[in-house]
Amino acid sequence: MLADERRTILLELVRAKGFASLPELAGQLSVSESTIRRDLDFLEDSGSARRTHGGVFYTGPSPKLPHFDQIQSLNWEKKRSIAHQAARLVQDGDTVLLDGGSTTYELAQLLVGRTLQVVTNSLPVANLFSSSDSADLVFIGGYVHPRTGVSLGPYAVEMLSQLNCRRAMLSVAGVHVDGLYNSNLLLVETERAMLEASDEVTILADSTKFGHKSLARICDLKAIDTFVVDCGISDDWSSQLISSGIELCIAETAAKFDND
Repeated sequence: MLADERRTILLELVRAKGFASLPELAGQLSVSESTIRRDLDFLEDSGSARRTHGGVFYTGPSPKLPHFDQIQSLNWEKKRSIAHQAARLVQDGDTVLLDGGSTTYELAQLLVGRTLQVVTNSLPVANLFSSSDSADLVFIGGYVHPRTGVSLGPYAVEMLSQLNCRRAMLSVAGVHVDGLYNSNLLLVETERAMLEASDEVTILADSTKFGHKSLARICDLKAIDTFVVDCGISDDWSSQLISSGIELCIAETAAKFDND
C-alpha cells in the first residue's frame, strides 16, 4: 500500500472513531506502530489529527457542523493557551461537565486519555471520548442545535437536574460587569442548569469576550468560582474578577506550553 493511500485510510479511521489508539490503528492497517507514528506526524502537520496520551484524535473539518469549525478557528492561539491552563485544574478521577463552547472543545482534546467521568451536551466533545477506554462518558440529551451539535432545552435541563458533577468547565459569549452572557436562549437555560449541577464552576473565556454582552444573561460574576483567561486580559478586568471573589488563572502563551 502506498503511503498516500495508507494515510487516507488512516485519516478516515480516525475521523470515524473520533479517537483511536496506536495499537488499534496499526492492527487495522497491518503495519508497525512506528509507521503509524510517521503517518500521524504527517496528518498532525496538516491539521487533520492530533497525537495525545495513548493515541490520536480527529481535528479536521466537520462537514455537518461548518459553523462549529468556523467559530473554532477564531482566536485559536488564545483558546489553546486557556485550554492548557484549564487542563491543569482537572484532577484524575474528577467528574467534569463540559459544554459545547469552542474553548471548551480545545480543553476536551487535552483531556482525552485521562481517567475521568465526562458529562457533556456537545456532540463534538462526546465524539472525542466515545472510544476512550479511560473515561466514562455521559451525554446530555435533548434538542440538538444543527449548527453547533449541542443539545439544549427542557430535556437537557431535566437530565442535568438529576446529576452532580465535581467541576463544570464552560465557555461564554460575553463577560460584562453585569454578569455572563450567551447568544442562545435555550443554551442559557441549559447552562444555568449546568451551574446548579456542579460543585465548582470554571469559565474559559479569551480576552476578546470581556466588556461585551450577548443576547441572554446567564448569571452574576459572583456565581463563578474560577476564570481561566489568556494574558491579554486588562488590569481593570483582572481587578474586577478578583474583587468579585473569583480565582483568576491567567494562561501563558501557547508556545510556552508547546515547549514544556
